[in-house]
Amino acid sequence: MLESNPQGAPESSLEAWDSWDRKGVAQFHQPHLLFARARHILDEELPGLTDALTSAGGVWANALDPMTRMISDREPRPDDDRFMAVTGRRPMIERVMAAAAEDQPGVTVRRGVRAAGLIPGHSAIPGTPGVGGVRTETGEELRADLVVDAMGRRTPTAEWLTELGAHSPYTESEDSGFTYYSRFFTGPSHPALRGPQVTEMGTFSLLTLDGDNHTRSVTLYVSSADASLKALRDPELFTQVVRACPMYAHWPDGRPSPRCSRWPDHGSLPPIGWGDTSGQPAPIRGTASRTALTALSSRTPPRSGRGLGIGLQQAWARRGMS
Repeated sequence: MLESNPQGAPESSLEAWDSWDRKGVAQFHQPHLLFARARHILDEELPGLTDALTSAGGVWANALDPMTRMISDREPRPDDDRFMAVTGRRPMIERVMAAAAEDQPGVTVRRGVRAAGLIPGHSAIPGTPGVGGVRTETGEELRADLVVDAMGRRTPTAEWLTELGAHSPYTESEDSGFTYYSRFFTGPSHPALRGPQVTEMGTFSLLTLDGDNHTRSVTLYVSSADASLKALRDPELFTQVVRACPMYAHWPDGRPSPRCSRWPDHGSLPPIGWGDTSGQPAPIRGTASRTALTALSSRTPPRSGRGLGIGLQQAWARRGMS
């Protein structure tokens, strides 16, 4: 497994949040959560990882709590626990998963090694280029029967396939027109759940998420075209807006949490815009052999919150290809 970041996973979740520099991961310090589907796959394929997440400070979250008003039958059912998931801030989750990868028999993690292109391989379909491995930035050639692209939304694989003589996969991208502003808070207890995680408030929507190690995040997301709402970068104004929402007024209780050593003050995180990308991920007919290259790169927009779950689902469905 090639990992371009040379820094290994820190020893603790708090250290991971404060000092782990994951260049290329645009939302590493933005609010994050795991849905139940991800937990189901992890429990089946990597027993013990859920326990490792809770030991690192992760918290249990239930998609049915609080239950939406659209559900009239609120009596518990035997399988309600299928909606349970362990969640937390992304640095904590990545640290636990990185440690699991290091301990996995048969897996070698090479940090500080960046892929720079694909190596031509045997063509399983006449007229269709095949992929035989990966070339690193230093010129090293790593031959492989199967290459897995897990580089995320900004993967350069389309360009690499074109260099092999294949057609580039079809993609569409556009600005979704939203910007979100987030702050983290910390306190001895988790805030009471009085409303759904996401609530529309007219000119903005509000997202609240529990985090690991007694942290939580509050996010206000707005239209990028509304210039007046750029004032939400101000911590005091941000808090005033949240306090004006009755079901969420208590979420800023406690104390503002330092964001990390890169952004040590207690203001809002740098505003993030949303871009939606859709298309046909490699491999597709006319690009590369299905027996040589597969992609696990999720193209879901950040607001859907299902990127990791979909990536794990793809890995689970294709695990027999190796």
